[in-house]
Amino acid sequence: FTFVLNFKNMDSRRQLKIGSVIQAAFADILIRDGKAIYGKAFVTVTNAKVTSDLSLARFYLSIYNADDADEIVQKFNEHKFELKRKLAEKLRHQLRVMPNIEFFKDETLDYAFHIDEVFKKIKEEEEKLKTEIQKPKIKTQRAKSVTKTKKVAAKNPKSKIRNPK
Repeated sequence: FTFVLNFKNMDSRRQLKIGSVIQAAFADILIRDGKAIYGKAFVTVTNAKVTSDLSLARFYLSIYNADDADEIVQKFNEHKFELKRKLAEKLRHQLRVMPNIEFFKDETLDYAFHIDEVFKKIKEEEEKLKTEIQKPKIKTQRAKSVTKTKKVAAKNPKSKIRNPK
C-alpha cells in the first residue's frame, strides 16, 4: 500500500530527462548572462523539476556571498520572461512548448548544516552525561576504600591505621 503512494509522488523518466535538459541549458544561460541579474553573488542551479503535464519548471537555486538570498530570488522572478525566452531559444529543437518557470531558494545545504549542528549538540550533551555519571562512581570507589580502611582498623587495633572512633 505505501509503495503505491510513494510511486505516485515519483517523477517519470520524461520529467527527469526534461528537467535535466532544462537545468543544463539554464546553467549555461546563468554563466553567460547571470551576472546582470544577481551581481557578485555565487548562484548555482541545484535542481530543476518539471510538473507531470510539463507546463511548469521549478528551478532551485543555491545562493552564496549575498546579503539577502530572497532578494536575489526575487530578481530572478522579475527577469522570468527574459530568462524563459532565452531558454526557449536554446531548447527550441528539443521541446515543443517551453514550460513556465519559477524560482525557489534551495535550502537543502542550510538544512544539512542545521542537522549537523543538532548532532554535535547531542554528542556534547552525551559526553557531559557520561562524565557526570563517571564522577559519582569515583566518589563511591573512594568511599568503599575508606570503609575498608575503617574495617581493617577495627580488626587490628595495633596497626598503624588509627581507629576513627
